[in-house]
Amino acid sequence: MPELKNFVAVDWRAGEDRIYFFFKDTNTYSRFNIGDNEVPEGYPTPVKGRWDTLNDVKNLRFGFTTTGIPRKKVFFDDRDILWLFSYQDKTPVVTWYNQDTDKVMGHQLLEHSMWHRLKPYFERIIGGTWWPILAKDKYFRFLLSDGTTLSLNLARDTISHRTINENNWPGLSRYKHRMISVAQNDRTSDSSVLYIFLTNHEYLRYDMDNSLTYGPMSVNDGTWPGLLRD
Repeated sequence: MPELKNFVAVDWRAGEDRIYFFFKDTNTYSRFNIGDNEVPEGYPTPVKGRWDTLNDVKNLRFGFTTTGIPRKKVFFDDRDILWLFSYQDKTPVVTWYNQDTDKVMGHQLLEHSMWHRLKPYFERIIGGTWWPILAKDKYFRFLLSDGTTLSLNLARDTISHRTINENNWPGLSRYKHRMISVAQNDRTSDSSVLYIFLTNHEYLRYDMDNSLTYGPMSVNDGTWPGLLRD
């Protein structure tokens, strides 16, 4: 079965909601259909040839989806963009993938992109998400492997860095050194959750009103059917 250790989980919003899991050691991925609550047959499968020009995820760090976040005048307001952050020759880069067309739209050095504030923390970021409650302010939150958190406001081009505690992430501090990856389930405009994946094949469900709903729970065929398939 895929080892839930060296992987990146990302959310998908175009069409039916999904979560994709990229397994970096094998350069494969699985698609978890949220509505069906399962990974369909045929996964995991190779990344190469199935993600346009994106063929290798071994250097992928994290990723997340936005809707209507423009970069200059490239995007229309309703485009669902998957932002994938990785290393290229040890340099942080960002690739944006159009979910509506299934095509890579662009590729840029992180320091030259609108995400440039992330660079000093890049190698420690395990996941991030667009925070829906403050979405109109282009507000994002990130979790880091050293037990800290970032808050990024694209509209103001500001970032803050703090230790995870009961004020900024209630209920999460006891797990802050076990986090591997994060993916959002954008259920409704006012009810979204984060799945925070931990070491030892466990995960948390975190409501984005700032409360830990449950966990840690085991990742198995009952909780994530098909995800551990070979």
